[in-house]
Amino acid sequence: MSTSMGGGSIRRSGGALFRGVMSGAGDGPGTFCDVPTIFADPTASVPSTTPGSTGARRRPARAAAVLATATLLASPLLAGTAYAEPQDGKEPKAPAPPAKMSRTGGDRLGLPGVQVGSLAPGAPKLPGPDALTARSWIISDAASGQVLAAKNPHWRLAPASTLKMLFADTVLPKFPKDEKRKVRAADLEGMGVGSSLVGIKENLTYSVHDLWLGVFLRSGNDAVHALSAMNGGTAATVAEMQKRAKELNATDTHVVTPDGYDAPGQVSSAYDLTLFARAGLKNADFREYCSTASAQFPGEAAKNGKRKTFGIQNTNRLLSGDYDIKPYPGIAGVKNGSTTNAGSTFTGVAVRGGRTLLVTVMNPQKKEHNEAYREAARLLDWGFQAAGKVEPVGRLVGPKDEEDRAEHAKAQGAAGKNGQGGQAAGSGDDSGGVLTGVGIAGGVLLVLGLGAMVLRRRRSRS
Repeated sequence: MSTSMGGGSIRRSGGALFRGVMSGAGDGPGTFCDVPTIFADPTASVPSTTPGSTGARRRPARAAAVLATATLLASPLLAGTAYAEPQDGKEPKAPAPPAKMSRTGGDRLGLPGVQVGSLAPGAPKLPGPDALTARSWIISDAASGQVLAAKNPHWRLAPASTLKMLFADTVLPKFPKDEKRKVRAADLEGMGVGSSLVGIKENLTYSVHDLWLGVFLRSGNDAVHALSAMNGGTAATVAEMQKRAKELNATDTHVVTPDGYDAPGQVSSAYDLTLFARAGLKNADFREYCSTASAQFPGEAAKNGKRKTFGIQNTNRLLSGDYDIKPYPGIAGVKNGSTTNAGSTFTGVAVRGGRTLLVTVMNPQKKEHNEAYREAARLLDWGFQAAGKVEPVGRLVGPKDEEDRAEHAKAQGAAGKNGQGGQAAGSGDDSGGVLTGVGIAGGVLLVLGLGAMVLRRRRSRS
């Protein structure tokens, strides 16, 4: 059974989801829903979530999600990404990356294996394969778009909840934060068995701001489906996400579900996930949500008529920390994920010394707790030390319209009879990346400052 857990640690049973986490309206932060996932029995009935229901009205669990999970392993697009059962007591051989992959961003990015450029004197060596076990990863400079190093960055793999970054790129700009949605039962139809949930209930009203906190902090598929319903339904949203991926030149991505839940044919790549993060970070609201470590989420109404709340904490462990890992210095987002088929996936952004780096890690083969975060932190450590001292192996392309303008400017410059055309071509080729980097770095630095202030206030209260 596929379980989209958002990468969060599990230290209590799924039955503890709402046990002891409700607080009165206006209560301060500090009480958190530690387990966002409800593990459903696919053969059982699902009780109605209508407030006040006695459970007499029930609806069957959806067989479609079970069938999708069962047929997933046979999908040709996802060949090599599923966990195989050991044969004759031996561990299955790890799948090899395709011999031919996309070369978007540079020829070296389409080659299998680790790609790292020549290092200047004093530059640190890239950590070895024992420290970087992910099937695919990429470390890049957000401002320049330079790819500092990569391993199979165009390998099309199951993305898990990191695909929610593309969902946010597509849907977030459409609805104001203060718009309200009274969630209907139909809004929550079609969620996969074992989906990660923030705890949305039908017939209760939520603001768009609440729903996006549910998406980013708890990787809530229920929040995704509520927002998709506002956007015309899941089918329309999936189509828009695929269109947005093409606009961003993310050619490795095929969208089947808006929430990243395992589905036949649903794939992305470390390269594309980085493009989604880079695009999203231009948006101030995206930066706010992906960098929020904790928040209060609306629950049911209390007897006095006021709305109860419960605490939610971000499952990005480089942002919020865990019992075995500390928050990464300078981290400011972005999104994590975990499913049976995808393993653990993570895209992060961090700022240090005026430099903003993006990292994506997909499916570490070392199956230790929080391994994706550890490997991402190692890549960030290396990237901050090596930036400016390593020859890039490729670049992050801009959206299609930006790339088209740059190519047009180059063509005009080549045809020009004086040096003005060439100068315009050069500036047009670089401006997109520079502006992106300035927007991301400025926004991230603001987020980091606000985050530090919130932490200081929390510590003073405690």
